[in-house]
Amino acid sequence: MGTLYLVRHGQASFGAADYDQLSDLGQRQCHALGQYFAARSIKFDAVLVGTLRRHTQSLHALAEGLGQPLPEALPWPGLNEYDGEALVRAVLQGPAPDAHSAEGYRQHFRLLREGMTQWIAGAVSPAGMPTYTAWAAGITSALDHVRQHHGQQLDAKVLLVSSGGPISTMVGHVLGTPPQTTIELNLRIRNSSLTELAFTPKRHMLLSYNHLPHLDDPQRASWQTYS
Repeated sequence: MGTLYLVRHGQASFGAADYDQLSDLGQRQCHALGQYFAARSIKFDAVLVGTLRRHTQSLHALAEGLGQPLPEALPWPGLNEYDGEALVRAVLQGPAPDAHSAEGYRQHFRLLREGMTQWIAGAVSPAGMPTYTAWAAGITSALDHVRQHHGQQLDAKVLLVSSGGPISTMVGHVLGTPPQTTIELNLRIRNSSLTELAFTPKRHMLLSYNHLPHLDDPQRASWQTYS
């Protein structure tokens, strides 16, 4: 039985002109996760990574913390995040919330939750985005790939770096959760968090979700972020 380690990218640049860029804290979060793996002598047999900049930057910081070469990463566009701004615009009535204010931040995520709900139900078609069914198929295809290529390998360890939406969708797919539960899983996932799935050639099984073992030190309590 193998283990698939799902890593959400480190803190990006929420509210900035270019969100798809790790912050300094995001770099440190992923570096610390690499150190956590190194301390436990975890060696990966394969690596899959989304093609967004924050994915590749997170993988690079993790590799630096690991301190040893990783297998060549397989870029997987199906692991890329949905367009949160497009989802918000699809349900927005009135001016966009100011993401730099506390109330605007909360309003943004209320709209995001509503946009996701309607997108999954097929009630809205956000500009520039595929249907939810097509988007989710790109994610589950990564799970299929892992089982097909590593399921027969004894104690295989596969690293996958992506975003909160794809990771929560994978967990929802494995557990068979209703859409609303998958959305709530998504909105509570933390930066650089670790989710673990056991796998065989036939299926995946959830071992852990959204934990931060590399940030357990009280001195790193302020490193725990969500967006």
